[in-house]
Formats: sequence, structure tokens, C-alpha cells
Amino acid sequence: MKKLVLLVTLVMVVLAACSQKKEEQKPAETTANEEVSIKVASLIPPMTEILELIQPTLEEQGINMEVVVLGDNVQPNNALANEEVDANFFQHVPYMEEYNRSNDSNLVPVTPIYFANYGVYAKDFSSMDELPEGAVVAIANDVSNIDRSLKLLDQHGVITLGEKTDTYFTQADIKENPKNYEFKEVDLLMLARMYDDADAVVMTPAYAAPLGLTPKSDALLTEGTDNDFAITLVAREDNVDTEAIQKLAEAMTSDEVRKFLEENFDETAIPAF
Repeated sequence: MKKLVLLVTLVMVVLAACSQKKEEQKPAETTANEEVSIKVASLIPPMTEILELIQPTLEEQGINMEVVVLGDNVQPNNALANEEVDANFFQHVPYMEEYNRSNDSNLVPVTPIYFANYGVYAKDFSSMDELPEGAVVAIANDVSNIDRSLKLLDQHGVITLGEKTDTYFTQADIKENPKNYEFKEVDLLMLARMYDDADAVVMTPAYAAPLGLTPKSDALLTEGTDNDFAITLVAREDNVDTEAIQKLAEAMTSDEVRKFLEENFDETAIPAF
């Protein structure tokens, strides 16, 4: 009789364990089928427009993406580093790397999306040769974009840079400045305003567009695509390999996005994929 009781008890324990295991598995199965939500910080078109374009594609794959539009070029990285968003889309890799160095952060590039064709614009002059001696040229004031602006001018022979002795070129590296241009460093978001005040401004199409300017029609000089400054989708080390971020990257490098850029942003946002 004792053996029978023991056998029944053992069977009941096994059945209970199996039942518990099935119950534990159910939430995992449900989670796999649940919609995933991600937040992506951005700034201005065409960045925001690209994200809005791919939202339906992501929804079909079970990813609900919220586009968080922020007001300056510091907030998107802060938000990503603080895990307030899952990715951002507004910057090139050198800018991201400088943020990491300055903030001990672990932001990482996911994939390049487009080249924002950097250019030199002038309200009162139609060529660089027309700029007078000592002309004021406005450039961005963060180290990566100071480097970028000086490289563009060096590329076209406006100035000559010496050997790079640090991570970035600075004004101290200018070895030849034949027309003694004065380079005024201002915040990125102030560049468009400098169009009326400076003799020339070095800026991306995103800041030139509100002024009705394009690289193809209005820039005195342009950068092209032979550089490391493609606008890039950025995530963190801890989430870059997640399925949601990888699907986001796939959607952002689709034929749909390429066609959108080619049809709507000729020479302004050149696909980098």
C-alpha cells in the first residue's frame, strides 16, 4: 500500500512539473508575437522624412517605431546614451566618436544612410574667387565639423593644411591662407543665420535648404562622397545587434529609401548604401 501511495505521489509531482514548464513557456511564446516598440531620435528633414517613410514597413514586421524630434545636435546623443531612446539618426561617425570621447559613452554606428553634401554658400558672391581679402567664413564650432570644413576648403585649394597631429584638424593646422580668410566658429544650428552676416558659410544641405539653397545650384564648392561623413544610424553597444535595430537598419537601406532620396534630394542627400 505504501508503495502505491509513493507511486501516485511521484506521478503527481511529475505531472505538476510538466504543467509548470508549459505555463512558463507560454509567456515566452506570447512575447515573441508581441509588437516591439522602439524610439529613434532625430532632428530635421530628410532624416525625419526617411524615418516616417519606413514606419509602415516596420509595422508590418511587428515593430512600432516612435520618431522623437529633438531641438539641437546634443540632445539625440544624450537621449541615446541615457537609454531614453533606442537609436538616433542625425550625425556622422566622427561626430559620434567625439561624443563618446567627451562623455565616456558607448554609442556605435549601425549603418551609413546618406551623404549630406557639404558646401560653401555666399549671399553676395558667385564664386570663391570673388570673396575679398579677409572675408569672414562661418563654420561649425564642434571639433569634428571644424575638421570637416577645413578639409573641404583644403580639398579645393582655398587653404592648405599641414600634417595632422591630433584626431582632428583645427585652425592651428592651417599652413597657408592666401586671402587671410577669418574663420568664425558658430553652433551648427546658427549656420543658416550666418548666411546674412558672414561673407560665406560652410554647411550641410539640411541647414541650407530652409534658405532655398542646394549644393547643385548654389554652392560655391561641394564635398561629394569621398569622405567619412555619411549621416548614419547610431545605436548603443548593448542593443546594436537586437532584431529591432537590425530590421530598422534594413528598412533604412532599402530600395524604397534610395528611390526617395534620388527623387527628392538630388545631390543634397546622396545614398551611402
